[in-house]
Amino acid sequence: MYGVSSVVGIEGGYKGFYSKNTVALTPKSVNDIHKRGGTVLGTSGGGHDTAKIVDCLQDRGINQVYIIGGDGTQKGASVIYEEVRRRGLKCSVVGVPKTIDNDIAVIDKSFGFDTAVEEAQRAINAAHVEAESAENGIGVVKLMGRNSGFIAMYATLASRDVDCCLIPESPFYLEGKGGLLEFVERRLKDNGHMVIVVAEGAGQDLIARSMNFVDTQDASGNKLLLDVGLWLSQKIKDHFKKKPSFPITLKYIDPTYMIRAVRSNASDNVYCTLLAHSALHGAMAGYTGFTVAPVNGRHAYIPFYVSRRPNAVEHTAS
Repeated sequence: MYGVSSVVGIEGGYKGFYSKNTVALTPKSVNDIHKRGGTVLGTSGGGHDTAKIVDCLQDRGINQVYIIGGDGTQKGASVIYEEVRRRGLKCSVVGVPKTIDNDIAVIDKSFGFDTAVEEAQRAINAAHVEAESAENGIGVVKLMGRNSGFIAMYATLASRDVDCCLIPESPFYLEGKGGLLEFVERRLKDNGHMVIVVAEGAGQDLIARSMNFVDTQDASGNKLLLDVGLWLSQKIKDHFKKKPSFPITLKYIDPTYMIRAVRSNASDNVYCTLLAHSALHGAMAGYTGFTVAPVNGRHAYIPFYVSRRPNAVEHTAS
């Protein structure tokens, strides 16, 4: 349609701009990539050297760059766009939201979210079967969600088997009246089993205090998370050890990377195609410095400075 002569892919995330060669992307080479999980180009944490990245774009004569990823990746795209504009280069910088966490502001949802929620159901179903089959059975499932609890919340609503959902946006406590342990004990007495879903970013302040842990960061500058699922499971076990007449059976399931690695479902396949079309048409129309995604059901071009704000579950106290 647009007479594009060459399309290349950058391997290995942002580092790939200046540490690896480009890969030619042809209709034949990308013909069936939608049938696989993961990424054919690879990914990496950190490595965002803005000057080197823009040098690469300039040296290779790239006039359109499409940057696919989540909240952190879109922030990086925004910085690249500013540097491209500062140098006066004729290069469109376009962001395509792809994160299962759904943590990009303004947009209706990000690519991968539907698939993640659907796959999370398998883990929750397994936890429910295990819990229901044992005396005072407890199934604990940890799902992805560093700062946003959308996967955990939507999977909980879809499942109908979850008794308690813990997300980063809603603080909780363990001990005392109204605490989580009191709720677990009451639920087991009433129902004989229960399922707890916890987002990976929930309760991090509680764990850090209990372990005297000092915050550290990964290569991308994100706070390293402690395993809230293991910690919570152990706290529940310790609580019931003090009650010999109240034995429990607890099973902990962590499907996070299994969920991230599966192939996209039909809904996400269609959504991905629409995102790609919108991104391409926007760049070809001369727009730059935007993320493409639906807002209130209509595909829109959202300036990077708007989409850089984090997205989170709105918590309203009852």
